[in-house]
Amino acid sequence: MKATGYFQSLPIGHEEALLDLEVGEPVPGDFDLLVEVKAVSVNPIDTKVRMRAASTDGQPRILGWDAAGIVRATGAKTSKFKPGDRVCYAGDVTRAGSNSELQLVDERIVGPMPASLGYAAAAALPLTSVTAWELLFDRLKVQTADPTRDNTLLVIGAGGGVGSILVQLASRLTGWTVIGTASRDATRDWVRELGAHHVIDHAKPLAEGLKAIGIGQVSAAIGITHTDDYLGQLVDILEAEGQFALIDDPKSLDVLAFKRKSLSLHWESMFTRSTFRTPQFARQGEILRRIAQLVDRGVIRSTVAERFGAINAANLKRAHALLESGGSRGKIVLEGF
Repeated sequence: MKATGYFQSLPIGHEEALLDLEVGEPVPGDFDLLVEVKAVSVNPIDTKVRMRAASTDGQPRILGWDAAGIVRATGAKTSKFKPGDRVCYAGDVTRAGSNSELQLVDERIVGPMPASLGYAAAAALPLTSVTAWELLFDRLKVQTADPTRDNTLLVIGAGGGVGSILVQLASRLTGWTVIGTASRDATRDWVRELGAHHVIDHAKPLAEGLKAIGIGQVSAAIGITHTDDYLGQLVDILEAEGQFALIDDPKSLDVLAFKRKSLSLHWESMFTRSTFRTPQFARQGEILRRIAQLVDRGVIRSTVAERFGAINAANLKRAHALLESGGSRGKIVLEGF
């Protein structure tokens, strides 16, 4: 079967950074679905794994942790899906990814495709939706906040993949005031369109941006990117006993200054549950089922921003390069082989 993978960790401009390959077809385990991949989207995790994890056994590493497709076969202990079902999922970073014609995925972390979407639009949803949902409802637990207070959420880097879904979920499923940050006109318009109540420029001091919209401090903040640049500012703009959650990889994280205000810190990695098979492992399938319902009801929408053509090495290289440039918004999708 066709696949795109690599053997060495190389800069994306290198001709062997990603390669078109022929590999053997996988065989489902007990809880696996064998999915015919129809579309994928590309995420920062793809670029990070490519640069940090070379092949160690002579077999190619296949990236891709967002897919939509059709179930072609099921394992002996599966019960949620059957051949012919249309599904979408982010998968498991410890297994071969979705940049291949066929992929194995544990059915417990799979959701049904929204009935109203095609494969490309559906492939843009899983990783960012699960990450955003876990940030809001599992890490920050925004649903437990006192509804009589003016709860405010600052989303730093709101125009990217995770931010684009998070803004929608927070503005439509909670009573919180959502403030997104963006530095370019197109991205600011995008974040407003997705439901942010306010948008401020993260290229300028955050406190100044908040003051301009009549807000002194926020109840919680989420860092999507460049946490190193904003950590010091967060101490000032978070109210006492406020919360900060992040998903990126800061080079350092000195949070001693958080102590005086009893600020809490929350990490989010959506692959934690699948990597460690936590008791909440199957919750990701439930989240994706809920996301599909919200999409089909028109509450939230897919955040496709770029369509890069077929799933092959040349197009995936373009997608990796755009993500590494920091200039993307929404999601990059590829469809077909």
